[in-house]
Amino acid sequence: MVGNTTPQSPHAAIFGMQWGDEGKGKVVDLLTEQYDYIVRYNGGANAGHSVQIGDDRYALHLIPSGILHKDKTNIIGNGVVVDPVTLIDEIDTLVQRGVEVGDNLRISNRAHIVMPYHKLQDAMMEAAVSAARGEHKKIGTTGRGIGPAYADKMQRSTGVRMGDLLDPDRFADKMAHVVRLKNAMLGGIADVAGAEFEPYDADELTEAYIGHGKVLADHICDTQHLLSTGMAGGKKLLFEGANGSMLDIDHGTYPYVTSSNCGSVGIYAGAGVPGGTVGRTTGIMKAYTTRVGAGPFATELDDAIGQRIRDRGNEYGTTTGRPRRCGWLDLAVVRYTAAVNGITEIALMLFDVLAGFETLKVCVGYEVDGRPVAGFPENGVALEKVTPVYEELPGFDEEITECRDYDDLPANAKAYVDLVERVVGVPVSIVSVGPKRSQTMMRVAHEAVGV
Repeated sequence: MVGNTTPQSPHAAIFGMQWGDEGKGKVVDLLTEQYDYIVRYNGGANAGHSVQIGDDRYALHLIPSGILHKDKTNIIGNGVVVDPVTLIDEIDTLVQRGVEVGDNLRISNRAHIVMPYHKLQDAMMEAAVSAARGEHKKIGTTGRGIGPAYADKMQRSTGVRMGDLLDPDRFADKMAHVVRLKNAMLGGIADVAGAEFEPYDADELTEAYIGHGKVLADHICDTQHLLSTGMAGGKKLLFEGANGSMLDIDHGTYPYVTSSNCGSVGIYAGAGVPGGTVGRTTGIMKAYTTRVGAGPFATELDDAIGQRIRDRGNEYGTTTGRPRRCGWLDLAVVRYTAAVNGITEIALMLFDVLAGFETLKVCVGYEVDGRPVAGFPENGVALEKVTPVYEELPGFDEEITECRDYDDLPANAKAYVDLVERVVGVPVSIVSVGPKRSQTMMRVAHEAVGV
């Protein structure tokens, strides 16, 4: 078992293997010292990375986790959709806490903007779907306008990019056209949703967002050129994914997904680097499974066990505060996302949450009508029909938050890790037993070199 074979490369990537919230921020923080540029390549402010340094906890939504390290360049790539208001608030909050945010933050001039009408469209579409098809048909979005912003990116004529904010005349001309279309569209959606709608004023939006552009102007640049010249000069890149692979627009549980490519497949388009740039891909997974919003969840525990996992793991959204749905570890999911993303190693997070259970159940595959499922269900509807096939393992009573070496773990805890490696076929190189940097066991040294 050696994981997926990759070419020698000094660059690495970190992304989630489940439905997000796996603990990516902590691993990025741990590995940042090995790299020069930390690059976010997908998603928007619907994602949240939590990082704990000592007793200080930071919640980041758009800015890469590397901002907490000095002398690192943090890049918001062209594949991200940026809410300027949220980003400015995030910068201000970090600065107030003593974190430097200046030349160390760069935003792609090609990144698309989340506008207020995107957020309203998000909410109205959910209400319209609920009114027309029932509450259970809603996607369960965060309401942050991410999907509508990506839709406008593909629509092209209504897309607005960060670079547009630096040209007031061009931005004003575009807003006059876009707002006229958006008012007509949103008025129609409001009728279906049974909601009131007050049309937007193009001049007011233009004035407000040109102001945001002035605040962010020093950060906005051609990040593709920055990365290209950086790599040519020997700089080492760490790519930071948002959300999780099961929320991937192409490879996740469609339609209950986000609107971008979340795993390694999104790096090249979302950052503007050549295919094959990444040599080491670290997949982040929880020792159990969670998801937020609607959609199928084969191992969900809507009972006292699920609540116990939620409470021990503090499973409430970094961005929204919503309680996450919790269940047993689903290795059918992890095995699938490992294959899709070509991962070379796994980081197993929140392992300490499982301490104290008498028995631990792990899903190792699916059945439909008593027959094994080959591959992975192609969409959310198909996944709703499966029955999980479980292996049961004896639990471990010992609390493991003080373990600092893998050999210190109880035998039953090691057996759990062994099962993950056996079913997925990829080594577990990192084991986390708490939120602090010190509560991490590195089974394989991670260096900024190839595998």
